[in-house]
Amino acid sequence: MKNAIHLAVIEDDLTIRNSLCEFFATQEGVTVVAAVFSVEEFLETIVTMDTQPSILLLDINLPGMSGIEGIPHIKKVCPKLDVIMLTTIEETAVILKALTQGACSYTSKRVSLKKIGEAVQIVSEGGSYMSPAIARNLASHYMPQKPSERLLTDRQMEVVNGILSGKSYKMIADDLFVSLDTVRSHIKNIYKILAINSKGELIKKSFDNEL
Repeated sequence: MKNAIHLAVIEDDLTIRNSLCEFFATQEGVTVVAAVFSVEEFLETIVTMDTQPSILLLDINLPGMSGIEGIPHIKKVCPKLDVIMLTTIEETAVILKALTQGACSYTSKRVSLKKIGEAVQIVSEGGSYMSPAIARNLASHYMPQKPSERLLTDRQMEVVNGILSGKSYKMIADDLFVSLDTVRSHIKNIYKILAINSKGELIKKSFDNEL
């Protein structure tokens, strides 16, 4: 590796923590300067360290303070520290929360140690890294949503809106200038299309934006 990297690891799983330390011990230019099980331990350790870390691999689910909760505290003590989240959690909301708190990268524990090493190298060179699956989740989150194809016709939606407004079948028929039998026929077809059997289910479909 080109740059001298002083790496810290916060990971409560001993097996994973040891695997990371053993792997990075074999990587040229990387020195693991701290490997601890919690944010609290890291904050206690950092003030006594002769060599400050430049990159931190940070888990989320930790004893005590979570990784995301810990980022502001860590950045306050080490403002120049680059934080890479290393976790099994891939939900978009969690990723965004970590990034807004100050993490520069986010990678999954499901990737290989080699890929984690690549992430550390990329960050050391001033870049940011996302595991492919995580990057796809983020891209999908910000991608313009295609308008959903409506299941019902305009006239069927007029009937539905009448039902949701609490109108009787006769009132709907009068509003639409059609016969009562026509309204009943529309309702029968609506229920068939939506695979429902009652007004209550229709209301739920409306609340869930499934019309």
